[in-house]
Amino acid sequence: MPCTTILVGKKASRDGSTMMARNEDSGAGHFTEKKFKVVLPEEQPRHYVSVISKVEIDLPDDPQRYTSMPNALPDEGIWGEAGINESNVAMSATETITSNPRVLGADPLVKGGIGEEDLVTIVLPYIRSAREGVERLGRLLETYGTYEKNGIGFQDADEIWWLETIGGHHWIAKRVPDDCYAVGPNQLGIDFLDLKDAFGEGRENLCSADLLSFIEENALDLEMGREEPLAERTDFDTRAAFGSHSDSDHVYNTPRAWVMERHLNPTTCRWDGENADFTPESDDLPWCLIPEKKITVEDVKYVLSSTFQGTEYDPYTRCDKKYRPIGVNRNNFVSVTVLRPGLPKEIMAVEWIAVGSNTFNSMLPVYANVTEAPAYLSFTEKTVSTESFYWANRLIGALADAHYRKCLQPIYRYQDAMMSFGHELLRETDRAYEAGTDVHAYLAAANERSAAHAKEETDKLLGEILFIASSGMKNGFSMSDS
Repeated sequence: MPCTTILVGKKASRDGSTMMARNEDSGAGHFTEKKFKVVLPEEQPRHYVSVISKVEIDLPDDPQRYTSMPNALPDEGIWGEAGINESNVAMSATETITSNPRVLGADPLVKGGIGEEDLVTIVLPYIRSAREGVERLGRLLETYGTYEKNGIGFQDADEIWWLETIGGHHWIAKRVPDDCYAVGPNQLGIDFLDLKDAFGEGRENLCSADLLSFIEENALDLEMGREEPLAERTDFDTRAAFGSHSDSDHVYNTPRAWVMERHLNPTTCRWDGENADFTPESDDLPWCLIPEKKITVEDVKYVLSSTFQGTEYDPYTRCDKKYRPIGVNRNNFVSVTVLRPGLPKEIMAVEWIAVGSNTFNSMLPVYANVTEAPAYLSFTEKTVSTESFYWANRLIGALADAHYRKCLQPIYRYQDAMMSFGHELLRETDRAYEAGTDVHAYLAAANERSAAHAKEETDKLLGEILFIASSGMKNGFSMSDS
């Protein structure tokens, strides 16, 4: 899927949480209805069959409960996308990435392999740490291969790991430094891999077991003047070896990394002008940076809603659309998984969720340690209905876009009201929790409050936007009956 990702290490966030967030976007020309779902162990398949590739996989008989954001309609498979399991381990799958003909010729994609449709379902229920997620998915890639190029995130309370597929069976993975954030804009993102660590202790870097021979046998190392053995390299240039540097990247991918890093590190580098260190078309934008200020969930939502506002590339202030925005009409949802330190493990895992076009929507928080989902979030069907959080937000975005400036103030009020209530709800729920409480029922009740508030605010906003759009109709006439 055409998506955008940001990963935030625990020392880079405002409260020591690890945060992992990604937009799932539909491909051009269609939209994908989404819902929030809790998958119980008895609902998890033991023999998995993919709808797209037809691959069949026997799964372990001890799955954990987990949340997900699957397609509302099952015609193309599950597409679980993002969630947290009962061990407080999160997964985000996938960020479609790029490669190059040299890699794909050496290790072709596998038509009957695994892909985005499958990954959350076949990995998340069976892992108990972020590292375990990398290792399990790595084994599956080596066994079954993949038919597409993907980046996948794994998160626990201490670590975030990012895995990128290399061809049909190979992969690399890197731990996000605790004091950094990392970004992913539909392009192979990891800039340098420490091969010495990956084939040694594996503390910060991991990869498929035969990656060294794969690189050497296929002449994938493009670095000049390096004399040390490949296995001793601590800064192997993975983008040169495995990635892409195309004209389409400079329109579709690198501008998104640029605008996120420009926002979170405004004075670290020169981002604009003739003497800029980095431009929207730079191929050497860092994969991760230490932010200038600690990152909040609001920061994450802001960058994942970007239309290049504050730059000359904003489609709402210019007629030409030079670069692909992050906030687009075909955003399906954004999920921010937050694992919060210093809280009982039963209540530490929270997901902030928004649906529809991120430019016009807002997030609400839900606790992950539950056995059921609020109907407002889980009831999404093909028929458009304001009883669905997804469809209500689709309507708001479609109506507001043509009346952007007139709709900004009510949308800002909506976003502030949603986020403020969300933080209040979490604070109250966290403080009132007592050990021995039926935690699933307790958190489910909090989630119902969150959903009820979201419905009230969303319905209110829809009414305001509908009035603005109706008042701006071309058949309007100022004279009326006395």
